[in-house]
Amino acid sequence: MASQLTEVVAVLSVFISVSSALPSIELVYHNYNDLTSALEDLNSAYPAMTHLYSIGESGEGRSLWVLAIAGDTPNEHKRLRPEVKYVGNMHGNEVVGREVLLHFAEHLLVSYSTDDDVKTFLDSTRIHIMPSLNPDGFEKGFEGNCTGLIGRYTKNRIDINRNFPDYFEPDDEEREAETLAVMDWLTQEKFVLSANLHGGALLANYPHDNMEPAKLQEYVPLDDPAPYSACPDDDILRYLALVYSHNHLTMRNYTETLCGSPNPGDGFIDGVSNGADWYIAKGTMQEYNYIQSECYEITMEIACCKYPREETLGDYWDQNKVSLFEYIRQVHRGIKGIVTHASSGDPLSGASVKVNERWTDHTTTDLGEYWYVLLPGEYDVTVSKDGYVPQTKTVTVEGGLYNTVTLNFELEFPSGVTNLVPSISLICFLFLSIRSVL
Repeated sequence: MASQLTEVVAVLSVFISVSSALPSIELVYHNYNDLTSALEDLNSAYPAMTHLYSIGESGEGRSLWVLAIAGDTPNEHKRLRPEVKYVGNMHGNEVVGREVLLHFAEHLLVSYSTDDDVKTFLDSTRIHIMPSLNPDGFEKGFEGNCTGLIGRYTKNRIDINRNFPDYFEPDDEEREAETLAVMDWLTQEKFVLSANLHGGALLANYPHDNMEPAKLQEYVPLDDPAPYSACPDDDILRYLALVYSHNHLTMRNYTETLCGSPNPGDGFIDGVSNGADWYIAKGTMQEYNYIQSECYEITMEIACCKYPREETLGDYWDQNKVSLFEYIRQVHRGIKGIVTHASSGDPLSGASVKVNERWTDHTTTDLGEYWYVLLPGEYDVTVSKDGYVPQTKTVTVEGGLYNTVTLNFELEFPSGVTNLVPSISLICFLFLSIRSVL
C-alpha cells in the first residue's frame, strides 16, 4: 500500500500542466435556469465531444441533466470503453459539488486539445457529469447556511441518500422521482466507477454504509455505534478513497478534516473513512451502486460548509480539480475483457465474473463486456454462465494507469451437449432469407 500511496502523491503534478486559468464559465452559483443554459452552451460549443441528456425529472418537474463527454461518439457506448460518472448536489443545500462539476466539465473540454493526459482519458473513456440530482432543493437553499437543513430534501421532504433500496435492510418504501431516475439510469448504462459529491464535512467515504442488523446489535452493548463494515472489495474502495484525498489540497490533512470541531476525535486519518465506521446509513446511493449495479462509488465530502459564500468557489475548484481527474482515471486499472461463446463467437451477456473468493461478482453486458478495477497482484478470475462450463484463468495485474489487462473468455457447452440456441448471425441470415422470399 505504501508504494501505491507514493504513486497517488506523485500524480499531483500531472494536472498542474493544464492551464491554470479559471474556466470561462463564471465561478458563481447557477440556479436551475442558469445551469441549464451553461450545459447547453457547452454542448453547443463542443458538439462532437458532448451529449446533453436528461435521466428524468425532479418532483417539481425540473430536468435532471447529464453531460456526457468523450473524445468521439459521446452519445453512445463503444465496446470495452468504460463508462464513468460524477453526481453532485443530491442534497440540495450541499452546493459546492454542483459548481465544481460544472467547471470540471468545461475544464476537460477546454484541455482536450492541449493536455495529453486529458486527451488520453477522453479518448478511452466516456464520462457522464450530473451537476445536480436535487435541483428542487437547490432552489430552496441559501448562501452562508453552513450547517442547516433547508434545501436538503426533495419536494416530498425525503432524503435521496436514504431512499435507495438497501441490501442489508430491504423495505417497500416509496421511491422519489429522483431516486427512480437514477435507478433506471443504472440499468441503461453499465457504469464502472463513480463518485457523488456532498458538503458539510471533508473526507472521502466508501462502502459499506450499513451492515446486517443482527451483526450491528453486537456492537450496541459495547457502546460502539460506528463499526467498520468492510466490502469484499474493501482494498480497492479504500484505495480509491485515498486517491481522492491525497490529490485534494487539504483533505489528507487531519486537522482540516476536523472542520473546526474542538474534539480531536472528529477528524479522519488520511481524509478517508468507511461509511459505517463514520455512521450507519440505510438506503444510500453509493451502496446501491456497489451492490445492485456493480459500480464502485465513493461519497466525497468536499466542503466543511454546505453552502459557502460565492466568493470562495474558486478556492474549492482549486482544491478539487486534481483529485476529480485522478480519481476517475482509476477506471483504467485491473482487468477487462469480452466473454463469448466458443463455437459461434457470439457475446454472452449475464455471465458472472468472479475474482478470487470475493462474494461479489460482475456480470457481462449485452456485448459480453466486463471490467474489474483491481490493485496490483495475482488473481484467479472465474467466468460462469448457466449451461456453460466455467472457466478460470490466473492473471497478474501490474501497477500504473492504462495498464489494464485484457482477459477474454470463450465458454463452451458441457461435453455431449449441443447448442440448441441459434447464433445471432444465423438468426439474421434466416430473417433476411425469408424476407427476400416474401
